[in-house]
Amino acid sequence: MGRKSMKESRQKEIIVACYKLAKKEGLENTSIAKIAQSMAINPSLIIHYFQTREELIYGLIDYMLGKYKAIFTVPKKTSKSSKEVLLEVIDHLFSKKWNTLFDDSLFYGCFALTFRDANIKTKYKVVLDELRKSLAELIEACVKEGSMKVENPYDLADTTFMILDGAYFYVNLLKDTKQMNEKLGEFKRKVLALLPVIEEELH
Repeated sequence: MGRKSMKESRQKEIIVACYKLAKKEGLENTSIAKIAQSMAINPSLIIHYFQTREELIYGLIDYMLGKYKAIFTVPKKTSKSSKEVLLEVIDHLFSKKWNTLFDDSLFYGCFALTFRDANIKTKYKVVLDELRKSLAELIEACVKEGSMKVENPYDLADTTFMILDGAYFYVNLLKDTKQMNEKLGEFKRKVLALLPVIEEELH
């Protein structure tokens, strides 16, 4: 138990170092040797925990997608209604608060690997499906609470993420932060238009 815990802790430390380096220099310029140098350790130590760079990249993607899911983390014990929780999540989704969770350029850099690696494609698919399911469950809770009327919560969650995916792909092409925020606001309003019952409370 102790050895396993130590191994997982060491692997996490290496993955975090990999994440920081890849965020700074790009995934394509991130090597085991450079990661070891940034950690002031011998490359052989990294290879001891990750036999290949590919294995390390898998670990990096798991770590990054885990951060991606954190946007849905809400306290188990909360005085907020289901509607208030949903509104907070939607607000977080369409804001650059994402930057506090993970780096967009690295996310898309890793996403590009889905076209060449079936394992990575599966990892992304599983997480994106989980995100849709999480949002659908929040919407469903609002329906049960009586604060919303939605026939198919999953369809609404799926549509929200289609808008969200397109939104972030586009806003990352903009250089001005003000423009980014304005555009994200526009996209968020498109989602709010799908929720006429609670639209007024979201402004």
